[in-house]
Amino acid sequence: MSEQTEYVKWFRNSAPYINAHRGKTFVLMLSGEAIADGNFANIVHDIALLNSLGVRLVLAHGARPQIEERVHSCGLESQFHNDLRVTNEQELRCVTEAAGAMRAHIEALLSMGVANSPMHGAAIRVCSGNYVLARPLGVIDGVDFKHTGIVRKIDAKAISHQLDHQNIVLLSPLGYSPTGEIFNLTSEDVAVHCAASLKADKLILLTAEAGLLDADGELIRQCEYRDVDAELQKQPLLARDSIVQAVVDAGDLGIDRCHMVSFKSDGALLQELFTRDGAGTLITQEHYEQLHTASIDDVGGILAIIEPLEERGVLLKRSRELLENEIEHFTILVRDGMVIACAALYPYPEQRSGEIACVATHPDYRGADRAERLLEALEAAARRQGLESVFVLTTQTSHWFQEQGYVDCAVADLPPAKQQLYNFQRKSKAFIKQL
Repeated sequence: MSEQTEYVKWFRNSAPYINAHRGKTFVLMLSGEAIADGNFANIVHDIALLNSLGVRLVLAHGARPQIEERVHSCGLESQFHNDLRVTNEQELRCVTEAAGAMRAHIEALLSMGVANSPMHGAAIRVCSGNYVLARPLGVIDGVDFKHTGIVRKIDAKAISHQLDHQNIVLLSPLGYSPTGEIFNLTSEDVAVHCAASLKADKLILLTAEAGLLDADGELIRQCEYRDVDAELQKQPLLARDSIVQAVVDAGDLGIDRCHMVSFKSDGALLQELFTRDGAGTLITQEHYEQLHTASIDDVGGILAIIEPLEERGVLLKRSRELLENEIEHFTILVRDGMVIACAALYPYPEQRSGEIACVATHPDYRGADRAERLLEALEAAARRQGLESVFVLTTQTSHWFQEQGYVDCAVADLPPAKQQLYNFQRKSKAFIKQL
């Protein structure tokens, strides 16, 4: 397949994500390390692209290394406690200078419009302001943090007003008090509280790593906030990672979706947002309804869902004995101990394909994307097994599968073993999806 064909395929496959993200609010945290990285110019181009696609963007930037550089050049000695800077009057000047320089640098990059560059014709408007109300961190363990503070309140109404006018809002790691004081904040604190106050659709944290890594150094592509807590138990050193701590805080504040994405990898942000597999880690709230592989104890619950559909001819009839023998192929959605949806994946490894079958939802729980969740889970399982496509046979739900990206195919396109079992009396239609 040519490079141009691959690009066209990728662009077409990104269309559902473009539609899904338009008009949504994303809070993006840019650490000082991210801004200093050689890939930052590419990240700015990607931010411009998101803005052009109708995404409402808030950028919360940091300046840790830049502050430290100024402190050192002034001949001052930094003091830290619990990995937080103790900001005295002299260091506060370094903080405000670094924050101002970073803000001007980001605004300048977002103002570029040179011909033959990704920024040409972008015409981005960036606004900043006193949107963050802060208070002093105070005295902890006998240490007075002085002008180091924490977020007290975010002026969500004022930020939303700017977003409504298609402006990008840029937040510095500075907070202000009603008494006119300035406080040095962490960009993580600003980003998390801003996302919570705006009820943002996504909080995106740029990190030096590919995302959240497990104890073996492997990337965790998707998990729930409770899984992050479990990783902290396994890897105590993660507790010192400010990005991971920000993820924990995001979960505590009820932020639905949080992404950890590398600022070192060119295009990682776009890949995370516009491809199925992403490039980093997606962390979500715990679902009240849980997906898991079915066991023999779930046979009764599955039968209760599929038997009415079998009577109507929607599903092929399965005996309890057959279902018990094939139970390991089933994935179920459980709510308060009750099976409310099910689906099965039957792999054909020689043809690198798999059949998705018996997709069914309890009548009391239809219409809330539960079948879509199951289908996505089985497609992900198929990819993990090295399958390149999945297919379905259906008599009455062809339109629904087409809406999920399946296309019409001939019975002759199915694995030979499935062709031999094809029921010509039912005349089921076949649909396939490349993974």
